[in-house]
Amino acid sequence: MQSKPYLREHPDPAGYFGTYGGASVPPELAREMEKIHEAYQTIGNSHDFIMKLRDIREHFQGRPTPVYYAKRLTEQIGGARLYLKREDLNHTGAHKLNHCMGEALLASYLGKRKLIAETGAGQHGVALATAAAYFGLDCEIHMGEVDIAKEHPNVVRMKILGATVVPVGVGQRTLKEAVDSAFAAYLTDPVNSIYCIGSVVGPHPFPMMVRDFQAVVGIEAREQFQQMTGWLPDHVVACVGGGSNAMGIFSAFIDDPTELWGVEPLGVGTKLGEHAASLTYGHDGDLHGFRSIVLENPDGTPAAVHSVASGLDYPSVGPEHAYLNKTLGRTHAAGASDAEAIDAFYRLSRLEGIIPALESAHAVAYAIKLAKAKPYQSILVNLSGRGDKDIDFVYETYPPPDAAPPSDPVGGH
Repeated sequence: MQSKPYLREHPDPAGYFGTYGGASVPPELAREMEKIHEAYQTIGNSHDFIMKLRDIREHFQGRPTPVYYAKRLTEQIGGARLYLKREDLNHTGAHKLNHCMGEALLASYLGKRKLIAETGAGQHGVALATAAAYFGLDCEIHMGEVDIAKEHPNVVRMKILGATVVPVGVGQRTLKEAVDSAFAAYLTDPVNSIYCIGSVVGPHPFPMMVRDFQAVVGIEAREQFQQMTGWLPDHVVACVGGGSNAMGIFSAFIDDPTELWGVEPLGVGTKLGEHAASLTYGHDGDLHGFRSIVLENPDGTPAAVHSVASGLDYPSVGPEHAYLNKTLGRTHAAGASDAEAIDAFYRLSRLEGIIPALESAHAVAYAIKLAKAKPYQSILVNLSGRGDKDIDFVYETYPPPDAAPPSDPVGGH
């Protein structure tokens, strides 16, 4: 008997992808997770829900987003042909709205009044604030103080949209601490609020839900690429922090003979605290209510992490990514350093007129390396977001070589 397609069989009823996943949460939260799971399986698969979500995607989000052939970048690099799935053209500027609108629609069916979430780069926060405004719900976004300073434009956008932004000033003051803070806030009133996780992480059913809401990226891209070229891509490349954009595009190609590359942030070195490459350097462990691959200190606590991209500096990875890579060997763990991501940021901007998010620049950076090694082949990159949020930080911290020197202060010599 022929086996079912991968997505039909994963995760199992308990939310596991092999040994990864599950829901290790307090009893009161476990009950809420069960309610959300039941609602997703019933309401989320109803005709009315599906039609409403499709209407939102077409008339509010502006889907489908196109696949674009990066001709000038391809010609400069030589080797494989580079194509971009333009999620930067999705409303709010990134893929995050795909699952935020789905989660908020489900919350509205459940009678929830408040959406709570964490954010690193701010794109998930902006997307959820947008969804809350659309459905008339309250919104509370927890964000590390380091990321608030780096991603100021997105902080302003969240506030304009009506969200309450909660600064998190403990620990490294980045994404992990924001998740901790958001979970704690959710636990105070899980009946009237819902925690809308920003990636394919967290306790079951969120890794499955976020993957399914993001699967629209892969469904579109697979059809578009075949229409453009007559073939499937030889390679699909996406950045991986928690991994929502990667699972979204990978999901359509898992049963195909296409190589899948998850690009992790290699940061500035190989020591703990210098990178956030969980699949490359991590070990089996537990974090935020799920089992996956985790970067840990010798005492078992989550390690400090680093990436120039705020949306990638997380000490773990979605359980499905761990399963596909470590158990099935279906995906490849790849990486790009801070310096390579910055180079790709400027290259794509100047050769194609597309300013990528720093997260997406990691995928572009690895695709550039891969292209040189794979002549005559094709590479589809998930350009998961645009770089409006990053331009001030990048230009001030990593100015291009031809940037004008700072002007003299008034009265200077």
